[in-house]
Amino acid sequence: MFDTLSDRLSATFKNLRGKGRLSEADIDATAREIRIALLEADVALPVVRAFIANVKERARGAEVSQALNPAQQVVKIVNEELVSILGGETRRLRFAKTAPTVIMLAGLQGAGKTTLAGKLGLWLKGQGHSPLLVACDLQRPNAVNQLSVVAERAGVAVYAPEPGNGVGDPVQVAKDSIEFAKAKVHDIVIVDTAGRLGIDQELMQQAADIRDAVSPDEILFVVDAMIGQDAVNTAEAFRDGVGFDGVVLSKLDGDARGGAALSIAHVTGKQVMFASNGEKLEDFDAFHPDRMASRILDMGDLLTLIEQAEKTFSQEEAAKMASKLQSSKGGKDFTLDDFLAQMEQVRKMGSISKLLGMLPGMGQIKDQINNIDERDIDRTAAIIKSMTPKERAEPTIINGSRRARIAKGSGVEVSAVKSLVERFFEARKMMSKMAQGGGMPGMPGMPGMGGGPGRQKKQVKQAKGKRKSGNPMKRKAEEAAAAERREQAAAQGGAFGLPAQEDKNFELPDEFKKFMG
Repeated sequence: MFDTLSDRLSATFKNLRGKGRLSEADIDATAREIRIALLEADVALPVVRAFIANVKERARGAEVSQALNPAQQVVKIVNEELVSILGGETRRLRFAKTAPTVIMLAGLQGAGKTTLAGKLGLWLKGQGHSPLLVACDLQRPNAVNQLSVVAERAGVAVYAPEPGNGVGDPVQVAKDSIEFAKAKVHDIVIVDTAGRLGIDQELMQQAADIRDAVSPDEILFVVDAMIGQDAVNTAEAFRDGVGFDGVVLSKLDGDARGGAALSIAHVTGKQVMFASNGEKLEDFDAFHPDRMASRILDMGDLLTLIEQAEKTFSQEEAAKMASKLQSSKGGKDFTLDDFLAQMEQVRKMGSISKLLGMLPGMGQIKDQINNIDERDIDRTAAIIKSMTPKERAEPTIINGSRRARIAKGSGVEVSAVKSLVERFFEARKMMSKMAQGGGMPGMPGMPGMGGGPGRQKKQVKQAKGKRKSGNPMKRKAEEAAAAERREQAAAQGGAFGLPAQEDKNFELPDEFKKFMG
């Protein structure tokens, strides 16, 4: 969503590199480019004005003029101001002192409230809670049925006593759901309310009545991140008519310009709390302003990547794989079965394109990343699964006839099987080298790790023997003692430690004489 903005900002900062000092003209030109980039991203005009004013004021201050690298300092300022307009610190959910905690979802029709209720329920379930989804959207056709399906997919409970499609009282359903949650020991109630195609009095009144009936601990305004400036106008209308505590951005993975995400927190004074960035129920997480700013500036989002990896990979499995790669057999215990298991775990983290997009500097090759065929993983898995257990454990036995059989079983060319096995051997060798502390092939070892120039220097240093003293008098005494020891050794015997007379009569064995001239 922020690709265009990210590209424009990267191009702007590139022009600043190499400048030892920034003039007024440089600062004005940079501010102008940032302003154009934000306006093109559909950021609200008041937000753009405040942002540019803050950046220019700080860029003219001592933190840039006295910096060793002014360009990096300007990037730092822009990053901090982006974090500020995105809401500053991460806003967490407030839980009630006495269960259940009531969370009410509000927003226009089509914003994605019903699907988001399931995503939020799954997210809370993963944190050890027992959520209950409540169907209070009784106007939209099939809304109740949709919520029931979403709840089943998420593995959470649903309260839907009314059939919907215009039948039933949503306020009464909301009231009854609290008692139902207490009876069934659900500690969180998520109320899905009805929306409209636009703001109207009936929508606001129904939302206000449900709010008064259940006294929610959190009212979350769900907004479609793709509707641009209208998202800000709708948010202001809901804030004034019903009130809300936080914002949830849906469809953040779309190709719109993303100005709503940058505008809504600054304009409404309410922080973005969650973001939905995909169609799957797992594509949902807390919104972190600092991480989003880093993504926009192509600095990556390694923290989110690490968190996703921690959710997917168990420490026990990771330790088991590491021990196989660190074994004395040079990683040969790591088999194609292990490779397949690792690949499937990575697949659970999400699409490869999204994962690579979280790495710093990937914006420069985003076209290649977007063109990655996710089906390649499925094809690789099919090839491995077409092998016998012995072939997976010992890929070296895969000869021509075996390759032909595997290719036929997995529906690929024989060359694809051969290529996979070769790439596996290369990957295993590289991973084994890294696991044993050798660093990447062709690269220096990490500090404190084996391999690389660090180890070679240490060995050379040890070969030099005892260090000489820095004290001139002491060093002179040490040199005299060493000379005396050499004289005694010469008087007692030869270079091989043999007596001098035997040294003279020493002869090489017959088998070595043929190598001597």
